[in-house]
Amino acid sequence: MAHITARGGYSDLIRRLNKAAQGAPEAQLLYEILAMLFTPREAELVAKLPLRPFTAESAAKAWRLSLAESETVLERLTSRALLVDVQLHDATEYVLPPPMAGFFEFALMRYRDDIDQKKLAGLYEQYITQSDDFLMALFAEGTTQLGRVFVQEEGIGSEPSLHVLDYEKATEVIASASQIGVGLCYCRHKKMHVGTACKADLDNCLTFGTVASSLIRSGNARQIEKSECRELLHKAWEQNLVQFGENVQREVSFICNCCGCCCEAMAAARRFGFTQAVHTSNFIVEVADNCSGCGACLPGCPVGVLSLETEKKQGVGRKRAVVEKKYCLGCGVCVRNCPRSALTMQPRPVRVITPVNSVHKSVLMAIERGELQHLLFDNQVLLSHRALAAVTGVILKLPPVKRALASEQIGSRYLGALSERYEARRCDDHC
Repeated sequence: MAHITARGGYSDLIRRLNKAAQGAPEAQLLYEILAMLFTPREAELVAKLPLRPFTAESAAKAWRLSLAESETVLERLTSRALLVDVQLHDATEYVLPPPMAGFFEFALMRYRDDIDQKKLAGLYEQYITQSDDFLMALFAEGTTQLGRVFVQEEGIGSEPSLHVLDYEKATEVIASASQIGVGLCYCRHKKMHVGTACKADLDNCLTFGTVASSLIRSGNARQIEKSECRELLHKAWEQNLVQFGENVQREVSFICNCCGCCCEAMAAARRFGFTQAVHTSNFIVEVADNCSGCGACLPGCPVGVLSLETEKKQGVGRKRAVVEKKYCLGCGVCVRNCPRSALTMQPRPVRVITPVNSVHKSVLMAIERGELQHLLFDNQVLLSHRALAAVTGVILKLPPVKRALASEQIGSRYLGALSERYEARRCDDHC
């Protein structure tokens, strides 16, 4: 394998992946993974694709192929969920998703016989789970992360529920979705192949909107109705699974139902003590005085932040549960497991900020990781004016410190001047 994967377009593809905010550190294992997913020719072509959504005409120009040839390649890549296609009113746009959450996972979200899934799962386990580099790059850089936790709505009382916004509810994501798909849980499917999976359901990885539409068209997800989706969500709650979804307010593209033993985000939080491996919900668990210290809540915590302590030192006195609040996800799994209703979910003192949409999230992540220049100025295919306007609009609404950082990264005197003008106008309006 090494003599194949150490040359050709795979090196270029890795460089292309790492221009985005969510990349993949170069390693021999990564070459082997990409060689299982892409042919050498496909890797060479995909390496030339832009970061932003593109059309078949744009791909043909970048690849110097005819439109018909390009459409054939794009269809082949989309059928294997290596690209996501978005059907617009008058055209189809494509995008190369990041490895995570993206085409790494899509390869194990259904049973397939065109690739050796057991071998691929073993490579994933070594590269992603056992190696620090990938998890550190995915979860430790920047303050804006790809995913956030949804609080379990059944565990919130009537008074705290007044503080839950619509975008914080998994049920609202389901209710507002234009299309819903379900596939195998990538994490548990991978663990199944390496022999360490838990007993939680496999068929509960949920996708929504345009991502769901693409995966359904290509046969990589099964289309379901909202009623079935709500049933899957309820069953996930009963199995003490955490809802981990895209870190945006609008048009959430995925919600995973995660266990603490198989999920890589939960594993990263436990393994490295990250305080922001994933964004927490806006709730945190509180322990009431009637806690008996039975310990029923402990096994369900996906990141192990609950423990039992005695009232006095040397283990003397009544036991009660305590929570390490710095690392609490605010998922609410522990609440439903308390037989005395001694655990409750309460609003956090300071609200967690969630990016408005995917453009907002991408810009924040790119700024924090020093990759904004690649997002704005992609020389492989020129960015459309509409996309550039959307990105620039997000930047101008950022706090002054992040706008200055963005301007420095792209070396743009134009953006700097726009930022000064925007700040002056805002001051005139509010000062």
